[in-house]
Amino acid sequence: MKVDFATLRFERMQLSDLDAVLAIEQAEYSHPWGRVGFVDSLKNNDNAWVLRNAAGDLLGYFVQMVVVDEMHLLNIAVAGTAQRQGLGKLLLGYAVQQATLLKMTSMLLEVRVSNSPALTLYQSFGFELIARRKNYYQTEQQQREDALILRFALSVQEKHHVAE
Repeated sequence: MKVDFATLRFERMQLSDLDAVLAIEQAEYSHPWGRVGFVDSLKNNDNAWVLRNAAGDLLGYFVQMVVVDEMHLLNIAVAGTAQRQGLGKLLLGYAVQQATLLKMTSMLLEVRVSNSPALTLYQSFGFELIARRKNYYQTEQQQREDALILRFALSVQEKHHVAE
């Protein structure tokens, strides 16, 4: 599917989006989130967004959670039919924009060490490796795989001004 960027729109994720979100989630991840995970995020008012085309097709989504002054990117995915067209970068950029609007100091995420496409995207965006979690993810062979923790520093205005 060729994507027309001029017609794309971001919308807050709703419960009514979950069938389409879960279809993408299950197609793209070996260990996908279930419906309960998304429902819990929505109930907790996590920062969850979907990306749609002019026809209303759901092309991707992300879920973020505020932890004090950091935004944690919990989940992000692009529909298989819309991949390799820059939508991952568009979603990530919007996620960073949301974190900036909420005056977060940084954005954190975890990624499988074997997920080269995601690592390439995150590093090209400016995320930096800050830690490694041993045996964090389960693999298809019932093994364990390390997670890399990446951080992106956000430019936020000072909230308080000190009088000189």
